Amino acid sequence: MDWIQTIIIAIVEGLTEFLPVSSTGHMIIAQNLLGVPQGDPFVHAFTFIIQFGAILSVVCLYWKRFFEFDNTPAPQGSSLWQKLKHKYNFYWILIVGVLPAVVIGLLAKKSGLLDWLLDSVEVVAIMLVLGGVFMLFCDRLFNKGSEDNKVDERRSFMIGLFQCISVIPGVSRSMATIVGGMTQGLTRRRAAKFSFFLAVPTMAGATLLDLLDLLKEDTAWATSHNITMLILGSVIAFVVALLAMKWFVNYITKYGFKAFGIYRIVVGSIIIIMLLMGQSLAMVD
Repeated sequence: MDWIQTIIIAIVEGLTEFLPVSSTGHMIIAQNLLGVPQGDPFVHAFTFIIQFGAILSVVCLYWKRFFEFDNTPAPQGSSLWQKLKHKYNFYWILIVGVLPAVVIGLLAKKSGLLDWLLDSVEVVAIMLVLGGVFMLFCDRLFNKGSEDNKVDERRSFMIGLFQCISVIPGVSRSMATIVGGMTQGLTRRRAAKFSFFLAVPTMAGATLLDLLDLLKEDTAWATSHNITMLILGSVIAFVVALLAMKWFVNYITKYGFKAFGIYRIVVGSIIIIMLLMGQSLAMVD
């Protein structure tokens, strides 16, 4: 990957990470358009690592939430475990929510399914269209959330199950978790914010696994150029995501998913038509 490819892909990641349009799917499309070789272990790792760079913007924007503890006294007679859960409830809720993705993600990675999906622009295009059609109607189906409903252990686990669907590129982790939250009675705003919070441990785990896999492989990839590209891509994704995140929360609260659904259908359909006509997506060979 060269400088231009890295910068463009990182901007695409930052813009789409929190939008329900699939950041992974858009990066795969961008890589194909820019002629980035698919199937390369470094390219796969780059895709996940810069996503973590974008996700760190959540910690920056909502840092008070991540470092806010419940210092009120626990109920009388509580065990040590109950006292710890009471004080660190925010982190406990995140752990419960991320567990399903840990199990499914590890199984998909060990089976080789994840790497195959990351190389398939056909899967991305199909899922963009299917997800787009769903998004045209999901506001009507699930927009019954109440501000009184909080994220508890049960809701967090159910949202975590929805997040597992996003192992398929083109689905969108953001869409899956926000819709998951809405099915559990959360408002769009609260579901979106919890989706951001849940992304932090999810992408931290995915990034760690990819780094470990890279270190196990031939370390010939660890050139100063590649490491520079990783750092550059992560920084750009972080800055762009920080700017895009607040806009998204306000937009989705006010207008819902319909515009994103139309966008997904248009982009996915164009790619499917191009593939059926035997045309390559690469702008450069």
